[in-house]
Amino acid sequence: MDLERRVALVTGAGAGLGKAHALALARHNARLVINDLSSEAVDAVVAEIVEQGGDAVGWAGSVADKGCVDAMVEHAERCLGPVDILVNNAGILRDRSFSKMSLEDFQTVIDVHLMGSVYCTKAVWEGMRARSYGRILFTTSSSGLYGNFGQSNYSAAKMALVGLMQTLGIEGEKYGIRVNCLAPSAATGMTERLYPPELLRSLGAEAVSPAVVALSSCDAPTRAIILAGAGGFSQAHIGMTRGIYLGAKADIAGELISSFDVVGSREGEVVPVSGVDQHRYEVERMSQFSVAAQS
Repeated sequence: MDLERRVALVTGAGAGLGKAHALALARHNARLVINDLSSEAVDAVVAEIVEQGGDAVGWAGSVADKGCVDAMVEHAERCLGPVDILVNNAGILRDRSFSKMSLEDFQTVIDVHLMGSVYCTKAVWEGMRARSYGRILFTTSSSGLYGNFGQSNYSAAKMALVGLMQTLGIEGEKYGIRVNCLAPSAATGMTERLYPPELLRSLGAEAVSPAVVALSSCDAPTRAIILAGAGGFSQAHIGMTRGIYLGAKADIAGELISSFDVVGSREGEVVPVSGVDQHRYEVERMSQFSVAAQS
């Protein structure tokens, strides 16, 4: 797969997953903008890419700082050209049970994961629209999709990115902008406490990066949630069950609570293409049941 010398910006690329993503994109002929907090780490990754015959520039700074992000994108455009691929990878952890978590730690994680991704995406969005081409990747997590003890802040930020991806995918489609989410399983500094040592050995960051290359390519899908780790790849969907229709009777709460097993049955589950589609589905079902009740 050839990424045709397109310019790719990878945040949090000084180590771990971000570095693996950047190196993989460079091997597939992309030109890289490397971002991280540490200038030493950024310089080291840039040097590695250049030594291997690639093109790369670096920018040290926090994605949670909008001014820093805007300056980074301007620097990228001066040095390499407009950003075609954005990999929002930068992140931090502040794990603690919700009852013990400070609001400051909650806000900090939201600022980096969610608002950092928003700032970076906003900085490249209009250019992508004008050129009718763009590939944007948000890093979500199984913690956001399914929850994880002690990670309420992280989970909230990661699921928020899924909602952002869904809407930007809709808004960007006619402009050739494809937006996706990646939920990685990898042994990094952020995850080393989550897995036993024997499992960590199979969870190299390099095993996740092929998904980043694929989602950065010309033939990438849009609005996909790809789970990747240890060489395996799968897709998550935000679906809805067929549910039941109880009508508009005065008091149906008891009937509803006794029917939750039916409400939750996944037989015939569907995946709406948008919030409007989900609403339309509910209205159509209501109409069908109303007609059936009158006949």
